[in-house]
Amino acid sequence: MNNICKEFVRYITHEAPKYNKANVEDAASSAFHFIKDRKVFHNQYFAVRFNYSKSDSDSFSNTVLSLSALEKYDKIPFFVVLVRKSADNMILLANTTFLKKISHSSHELSMTNIKGSFNGSDIMRSYGGTTNTPNNFDYLFAIHQGLEWEDNLMRLVDATSNVKPAIQKFEPRPKELDNIFDSVRRSKEFISSKYYKVLNDDLNERCNNCRNEILIASHIENTNIRGRLIESLITSSDEERKRIKEMLKDLENALPVYDTKNGLGDYHVEYENADTYTDIKTKVIYLNSNPKAYNVDKFLRQMADCRSVFMFFFIGVDENDIFNTLLCSVYHNKLIDNTILQFHWAGRSTRGAAQFNGSAIDEMLNDKHFINIIEEKQSQMFLKKLLER
Repeated sequence: MNNICKEFVRYITHEAPKYNKANVEDAASSAFHFIKDRKVFHNQYFAVRFNYSKSDSDSFSNTVLSLSALEKYDKIPFFVVLVRKSADNMILLANTTFLKKISHSSHELSMTNIKGSFNGSDIMRSYGGTTNTPNNFDYLFAIHQGLEWEDNLMRLVDATSNVKPAIQKFEPRPKELDNIFDSVRRSKEFISSKYYKVLNDDLNERCNNCRNEILIASHIENTNIRGRLIESLITSSDEERKRIKEMLKDLENALPVYDTKNGLGDYHVEYENADTYTDIKTKVIYLNSNPKAYNVDKFLRQMADCRSVFMFFFIGVDENDIFNTLLCSVYHNKLIDNTILQFHWAGRSTRGAAQFNGSAIDEMLNDKHFINIIEEKQSQMFLKKLLER
């Protein structure tokens, strides 16, 4: 979260009026230059919904907002402020990652039909053991940024209406199971082969061809737009890359119309010894983030193919430049040690998503003697853990 978000949280908890919702709304609007969109107040940095309760309790059952309205603001911090009759103001993060379910008029909710609203009681007070309180907002929003709208929608549909989600838990057949465990060997062989250098050189050349544009894009606060734009700059054809460069002033329209997230990875290249799937991750070293790694079922389904190898291409950006890049195996020992498995987050029909601890990626990018280290036993145990979910 940026400093303006943090200042708003501090303002609500320490300086804003209390006890009267209208007074709080007026004062906050004046201080933070809000635009009002029906029940939501927002600026370019965050959005907020103010609720009122006559009770002093931390719990409230008021209807907060429709899910379709939340979708508009889910890429920036979405706060819910509870103004209480005779108690201090309370503030919660209420992005989709932190909703347990959709409660109101949600019987028609599906992946293609966004229906229903959430109540105050539907907002998680704790996420994976971390309380939903101001001192944890920075950490929690970093987790949310690593998940996509579709990921959270799938879970909410499952939790709310038992509608069959678009992605089902992958149940590998015996031969596919063998291929999944054999993917560790394939990865070790690939990073030791000449084709690893070919892929690494290819990605670095593509990165260098749009180095200035990547630096411009790295300053975009919205992580989804930033990531998609940089990924598109690197993976696009020369003609399309030129078009994106020319349209950088209009970032939303600069993005290609195709969806690069339907499969595993952003960049697919077939070599003599492997079919490689590489996910491109830009790590802005001075920003706190826990980037999404992969959808677990998509990962296992792809590794069930006997030629598949999965890599990550990390681009390290500091205040002035791209200071390093890394082409790293998904089974690198440090990546496995710093993979956060969101099993408690997943719906009943999927294995959920994996995220990386952002600080570990920072350390890898700062390692001047980086080597792809794959410990086979550790990797096999990791795969077993994923499959047992």
